[in-house]
Amino acid sequence: MPVARRTLLGAGLAAATTAVTGCGGNDEPGPGQPRGAVAATDAAGNRVGFGSARSSPPGTPATGGDTAPANQARYAPDVTALLRRHLPATPQTLRHRGFPGAVALVLVDGRTTVHTAVGEALRYAAGPKLLATRQRVPMRPDSIFDLASVTKVYTAILLLQQVDKGRVELDAAVRNYLPGFTGAGKDRVTVEMLLTHTSALPVGAKVTGLADNTARWNAVLATPLVSGATPGRTFRYSSVGLMVAGRIVEKVTGQRLDRALKANLTGPLGLRNTGFNPDTWLSTSAKATRLVGTDARSSRGLLRGTVHDDVANHLGGVAGHAGVFASAADLAVIGQLLLDGGTYQGTRVLAASTVRRMLTNHNAGKPAVDPERPNRTSAHGLGVVLDQPWFMGRLASPRAFGHTGFAGPSLLVDAERKLVLALLTNRAHPNWSWADPDPVRAAVGDLLARAVS
Repeated sequence: MPVARRTLLGAGLAAATTAVTGCGGNDEPGPGQPRGAVAATDAAGNRVGFGSARSSPPGTPATGGDTAPANQARYAPDVTALLRRHLPATPQTLRHRGFPGAVALVLVDGRTTVHTAVGEALRYAAGPKLLATRQRVPMRPDSIFDLASVTKVYTAILLLQQVDKGRVELDAAVRNYLPGFTGAGKDRVTVEMLLTHTSALPVGAKVTGLADNTARWNAVLATPLVSGATPGRTFRYSSVGLMVAGRIVEKVTGQRLDRALKANLTGPLGLRNTGFNPDTWLSTSAKATRLVGTDARSSRGLLRGTVHDDVANHLGGVAGHAGVFASAADLAVIGQLLLDGGTYQGTRVLAASTVRRMLTNHNAGKPAVDPERPNRTSAHGLGVVLDQPWFMGRLASPRAFGHTGFAGPSLLVDAERKLVLALLTNRAHPNWSWADPDPVRAAVGDLLARAVS
């Protein structure tokens, strides 16, 4: 999201956080960590890792080593070189044009072909100011990132699980599930419209200056529609829509969203490196060595392990539009799950018919309103972006889907090539206005489109 969108989402900086229980985790490689991921340090001090082209699927522990395995994908060094070109020019460079660090993981036909980490997970202190070299934290293949709006994919999966169970109907009015969803014209907003961004809800909600989380959530539900907009007619990116979708999940499951995520998705899939509020489930060692920094210039100080999105932060770090943290390996599992029709290593999470519905364009023929990305089309499934060259590059096609996040993460799946790309950068560290992450995302897509047939 460029500046205007972040301005809309930023509704103040005074945080009202609550202690919650996320996914259990530690600093050992979890079930989402591909085998064959190795780490080494290049001459510039960048930590670099590659996965084996014939390694096991991302469900087996990582093994260490000093060099990349001989059978890595031939294009793996090219991915690393591309990412390194966007790092700060020298260790002493303050301002970057890309990101301080990144992790990329590529699966092709379920096998890890690239797993690389470059640069630094923590480079700046609050101010922002450049940390001394000894105080910085190198990026690792298993670093934990703020997924920002990629959280929306997880929320969509959790909601569609309830559709599978018959507890939610996509064409039903949101008000059927959330009576507090009040306001002019909102009786016409359906559950499906929340997931396709056609609800006519605005980008962000105002939640500052309210007494407690109950009042803040009531304000989210009472957010008015965009003036003059009609539900169902136009694509308008809306974080509010996914906030509301997350509340439906909570209402029908009887669980807070972080607990629903663990019980219904990350727990069954064995994803120990995914969850809201990672300070509650990472070990002390993992917090120090694996958490990736984001903003370092806000009144909240350096953000590391605390959700970057202001509204999600005000809501205690748990919301349907932002707040999930994960490693690249865990994120890649979500892509593989959807690519494989709702199952992963024998565990079914969604019905195959539901996944097909999720990955179908529900907005054909509808206009898109997005002044910040004028080339964006309305093509969108249920919680996933479809066929968007602005971040997919030449991998874009009607069978390509995924999502991006403001802090720098992205997930891209190309069903034609059976390819999953989890590309995580910390471009918002220390100042999100320094760089646009889309060109790098598209460039990696272009590279993989040439390399993978």
